[in-house]
Amino acid sequence: MKTEKTTAGAEAKGRVRRRQEAAILKAAEQVFAGAGYQGATMAAIADRAGLPKANLHYYFGTKAEVYRAVLGNILALWLAETDRIRPEAEPREALAGYVAAKMQLTAARPDASRVFANELLHGAVEIGAFLRQELRAHVADKARVIDGWIAAGRMAPVDSTHLFFSIWALTQTYADFAPQVCAVLGRKRLDRAALDRAGSHVASLVLRGCGLPAD
Repeated sequence: MKTEKTTAGAEAKGRVRRRQEAAILKAAEQVFAGAGYQGATMAAIADRAGLPKANLHYYFGTKAEVYRAVLGNILALWLAETDRIRPEAEPREALAGYVAAKMQLTAARPDASRVFANELLHGAVEIGAFLRQELRAHVADKARVIDGWIAAGRMAPVDSTHLFFSIWALTQTYADFAPQVCAVLGRKRLDRAALDRAGSHVASLVLRGCGLPAD
């Protein structure tokens, strides 16, 4: 009985910790997106998360630790969506699903995209090694899947590696350059209807470029 109670208590603490860390990372995304790394402070992150600064330091000792955790979380979310690109998958469904998932993340986590873009614009100091190693290997693996589809005549020939760059650029622009998009469209913000229209357009471009039906 004592062991069961101890286990239940540990699980409850684990859930609380995960919720707190998720709240901190979401708040940190917003602060880093708005102020940049240099302008962000632990006090601002704690305030945005609704936590005392001491509580924030319990989970993350320094601003650099929070920043690295934010970037790691962003990359994990984005890379998880490539799991649908498998040899046995239908190319149209896989690529359309990937575009839709990236657009959903753009809508739900625009600040995450902006933090990532800002990191790249400043030389990818924190994630350069990850980009050169894990990301490069991951993209190469998924590019081989696409090359296999092409070789089997299941889609038109494309540069499989650059296809990923194109999808990332097409989807993330609606987060990273939202003010420009809104200005041209004459909108104050990109609402669900605007993002749905954009997603349909991006999916159509990608699918048609790959010789796949867009409808």
